[in-house]
Amino acid sequence: MDTSRKFGDPALFGEVWADDYDERTTLDPAPAVDFLAALAPGGRALELAVGTGRVALPLAARGLRVEGVEGSPKMAARLRGKPGGDGVPVTVGDMADVPVKGPFDLVYLVYNTLFNLLEAERQQDCFRNVARVLGEHGAFVIEAYVPDPAPAGRPGRRGHVEVLEITEESATIEVYRSDLAGQRFHSQKITFDADGVHLRPHAERYCWPAEIDLMAARAGLRLDRRLADWSGRPFGPDSTGHVSVYRPAR
Repeated sequence: MDTSRKFGDPALFGEVWADDYDERTTLDPAPAVDFLAALAPGGRALELAVGTGRVALPLAARGLRVEGVEGSPKMAARLRGKPGGDGVPVTVGDMADVPVKGPFDLVYLVYNTLFNLLEAERQQDCFRNVARVLGEHGAFVIEAYVPDPAPAGRPGRRGHVEVLEITEESATIEVYRSDLAGQRFHSQKITFDADGVHLRPHAERYCWPAEIDLMAARAGLRLDRRLADWSGRPFGPDSTGHVSVYRPAR
């Protein structure tokens, strides 16, 4: 790991996780791809934090003209090395800046990635810049968890150490610390094995759906609909996640 990188560096997550991200991620992209493809059939789409193309590549195979923004050169290289990867242009940069030219029929952020922006101001910047490149009838889609304020829930815990895995050759723990006032947590997954100590840092600034709606409104976007997940289940008071679709308010 490059120890010069800090929490908040757009490249940090990808540079640490790129080598085995696909092997560690078991999420089926099909429900997200089905949902997103229906919003802009044949249109121009932009994935922020595109990663290794888990969603972008199958979406492009559906006929959308998909582009990506990715903070990590290593992640972008993994995408380019996959079949069809050369057909998904990727701009390496900070997703909060949305450093591409529109208009796009669809912009999307999946799997809690909005929360990788660790300052409220940068999350707001992301919304403003998405609004800048979004077409007049375009859609901005966000998938995120709903934070649990209860003491047993992840954001509500001030800190803990959890044993993740023990084998004959290694042990992995997670050290976790929460900043309740900042709606932020920092964690380290630490693996001990014969080769030494291996660190995988991660941090998020989480926010509730109402705060996300407010950021959208400040950027000139309105909530079009909110669902509990990609399958279309209704969102309700007990939902643990949401898929929210925003459109220009004009």
